[in-house]
Amino acid sequence: MKLKICGMRDNPLEMLPLAPDYLGFILWEPSARFFRGEIPELPGPIKKTGVFVDAPLGEVMEKMVGYGLGAIQLHGGETPEYCRKLQEMVADHDPRPEIIKAFALGDGTDFSPMGDYETGCDFFLFDSRGPLPGGNGFGFDWSLLADYPLEKPFFLSGGIGPDSVDGLREFFQSPTAAHCIGLDVNSRFETRPGLKDVAALKRFKALLYGGPNP
Repeated sequence: MKLKICGMRDNPLEMLPLAPDYLGFILWEPSARFFRGEIPELPGPIKKTGVFVDAPLGEVMEKMVGYGLGAIQLHGGETPEYCRKLQEMVADHDPRPEIIKAFALGDGTDFSPMGDYETGCDFFLFDSRGPLPGGNGFGFDWSLLADYPLEKPFFLSGGIGPDSVDGLREFFQSPTAAHCIGLDVNSRFETRPGLKDVAALKRFKALLYGGPNP
């Protein structure tokens, strides 16, 4: 089960002993966790992930190259055509960055339109509905995913915090988790927006994953 720590801004290098699979940097200026400056060098296995919200494709490509992104997360209302075009644009880059498309879930979610996105991205990310594109700290009812009809692997996000371990263990053992390949954590592991609580993350990973290097 992969671990993605998102909303990095103030202390990304403190995450390295935790050996996450992805570190997410929000490149949407209205966010309280908007990242400015240079992303520090990270060990090869950790994918620098740029999080965009309805950004022009040219901007995404410019930042992909400038930051050396290993993954691109789309957290707005990007269309299937947008995703497929981006997939074409990054195809020749070595290594090719992964494309993650986020969707906000809640009561009454219709999964069928997501089928149009399958050819334009590598993974989905399921977040909770809220006033912001992400980082709201709200959870959603994971049982909604029992109706997930697609084969695209997904990250589980939305309000995952230090108190989520027991619920996640139960979720992982259910058929609902068949296509879940990772967790995305953010606001509930912060002491303020953009500053992650290293001790809380370490405890969470040790309890759920068995330590920094499962």
